[in-house]
Amino acid sequence: MQIPWQSLEPDTLDTLIEHFVLREGTDYGEEEVSLTDKVADVRAQLASGEAIIVYSELHETVNIVLKNEYVPE
Repeated sequence: MQIPWQSLEPDTLDTLIEHFVLREGTDYGEEEVSLTDKVADVRAQLASGEAIIVYSELHETVNIVLKNEYVPE
């Protein structure tokens, strides 16, 4: 089930995005990207509709995914 990002409290949304960004692991690029920049990028993707927040009733988890990659359960 999709959860509109606008329906979340700002602190909750910030925490969700930070946890999502921190799960991705180590950067292997030539330049490190700060947590602040990563969070801003994900927030922009949510605002543009490129990414969405989804809740899995089956797994009882919340995740952020690209909209074009989302497959409903």
